[in-house]
Amino acid sequence: MIVRIMGEGQVRLEDSHFAELNKLDDELLEEMENGDSEGFRRTLSQLLDAVRRMGAPLPDDALEPSELILPAEDATLEEVREMLGDDGLIPS
Repeated sequence: MIVRIMGEGQVRLEDSHFAELNKLDDELLEEMENGDSEGFRRTLSQLLDAVRRMGAPLPDDALEPSELILPAEDATLEEVREMLGDDGLIPS
C-alpha cells in the first residue's frame, strides 16, 4: 500500500504492518475522544515514526496514487479529527 505523510512524501508499506499501526491508530482515536492532547501528540508521533521505520520511501519524483494519507506530525487535533474515517486514520 502507498501511504503519504502530508508534507513529507510517500512510502510503500506492506499489509503485514497494519496490525501494529491499527493499535496506534486506536490509541490515537481514544486520546482524541478523551481530549488528551499530550497523549494525542505522543501517539501521532509514534504512528508516523512506525510508518517511516517500516515503509520503503518512494522517490520524490514518483507519482503513485496514495491509498492512505496521514497527517503531518505538527497537525492539530482538529485537523486530524477532520481526516478521520469511521475506523480512524487507518482502515481496519
